[in-house]
Amino acid sequence: MAEGFDSKQRFSERAAYYARNRPAYPEKILRYLERELSFSRISTVADVGSGTGIFSEMLLRNGNTVFGIEPNKDMRMVAQARLSTYPKFRSINGTAESTTLPDESVDFITAAQSFHWFDRSRTKVEFRRILRRSGWVVLVWNTRKTTTPFLQAYDELLNDAHIMRRRVRHEDINEKTLRSFLGEFKEVRLPNFQELDYEGLVGRLLSASYAPLPGEPHYDEVTGKLREIFDTYEIGGHVAFEYETELYAGRLS
Repeated sequence: MAEGFDSKQRFSERAAYYARNRPAYPEKILRYLERELSFSRISTVADVGSGTGIFSEMLLRNGNTVFGIEPNKDMRMVAQARLSTYPKFRSINGTAESTTLPDESVDFITAAQSFHWFDRSRTKVEFRRILRRSGWVVLVWNTRKTTTPFLQAYDELLNDAHIMRRRVRHEDINEKTLRSFLGEFKEVRLPNFQELDYEGLVGRLLSASYAPLPGEPHYDEVTGKLREIFDTYEIGGHVAFEYETELYAGRLS
């Protein structure tokens, strides 16, 4: 990350791309939480780094009360519009390190596609404060696979340091980091899938914090290469993203 760059503003101007083009999460996550962590429809959840509300919406459809904690105004406004029909959604201008929630106020804390942005030591203090004694912290990522020629070509584009900003990668979160934060943890991996046309593929790329936006240096170069990749690998006007959804759950160390 560039020195002096505010990570909480890194997704400004990307909220619409994120909401439209990022993948959802497998519904099997809910069944896993119910089976392994005594999660239920009456569980109260703080979804921290809730972004445009993709993970929050799955919880709300399940009937849960959800506090969406999101510091980025653009992302938060999209979530508020997207989730306005859910009476159990509360949008909070807060951070992982300072949620503004009362002490021992939630049964679960979730962080989908966001934990790698947090200040872990300060976040642990805050999570301990707001989590009830029997509560769980659940970290989730959709990890893009590189199992097809298309996905390999796409990954090579993302790794081109000449045209991309420095990436903050959740893959850098290892078992030692997870154990230090969560303590002993449970984990599960689930398959996930997304199909995109060319417009969706461009939006998927631009939802990433490291990709140049329209009008920025290298934007034309990036989208030109992306068009070549799409034309090479599309089938029926679409390309397929394969993901492994990773979930890690613990009670804090």
